[in-house]
Amino acid sequence: MDDSPFGHPASWRRSDLIGVSREFDADLVLSAYRHGVFPMPSRKHLMAWYSPMERGILPLDGLRVTRSLRKMIKRYEIRIDSAFDAVLDGCADPTREGSWIDGNIRSIYRRLHRQGHVHSVEAWTDAGELAGGLYGVSIGGLFAGESMFHRPDIGRDASKAALVGLVEVLNAAGGEGRLLDVQWQTDHLASLGVIEIPRPEYLRRLEVALQLPSPTWPTRST
Repeated sequence: MDDSPFGHPASWRRSDLIGVSREFDADLVLSAYRHGVFPMPSRKHLMAWYSPMERGILPLDGLRVTRSLRKMIKRYEIRIDSAFDAVLDGCADPTREGSWIDGNIRSIYRRLHRQGHVHSVEAWTDAGELAGGLYGVSIGGLFAGESMFHRPDIGRDASKAALVGLVEVLNAAGGEGRLLDVQWQTDHLASLGVIEIPRPEYLRRLEVALQLPSPTWPTRST
C-alpha cells in the first residue's frame, strides 16, 4: 500500500471520503482500485475518492437466490461484454434516483473496458432485448461492482440474474480468496447476501485477491 497515490491507509481520515482531486484518468482509477479506493463525482468539477469505513462485499458462497429468482433466471440469457455501452447507458440514466455517472466517468470506464479492465454482465430476453445488467472493474481476483440496472417494462429481476451470472463466472475461476466488492451495503443488497466488513479487513482481503489470476473474460481490442 505504500506506493498508493492516496497515501498509506493509516493516514486516511476516519470517514468514507478520503480525499478529492482535479486529476482523473484511467491510470489513477486502476491504482485506486488496487489500493481499496474508488471514485465518484463531486461538486465543482472535483472527483471524490472513497474507501468506506464499512465496506459492502458479497461472499461468493453467500449469494441468496430465492425460489422465485431461480425461476426468473431461466427466462434470461446471460452474456458478457456483448453490450457494454448499453449497460453503461442504463446505469447512467439521469432519471434514476441517485444517478451519479457523468460524462467523465463514462469516458474513462469506456476506455478501461476497451483495455480489458472493465466488464459488463447482461441479462437478455428470448426476444433479444437487454433487460438489465451490471458493470465493474476486474483486477486479478477483485471484481469491484460499480452499478446495475434493470428494465421492469421487459422483465423482473434482470439485474439480479446478471449478478448470479457474475458470481458463476467468479466461482468458475476458483472462488477462494476472490473479492466481490459492492462498495456499500443497502437493504436491497443485504437481501442478496451482501455483508459489511471494516476497512482494515477489506484491505487485507484485497491484498490476497490481487495476487490471484483474473477470470476468463472475452478478449477486448485496444
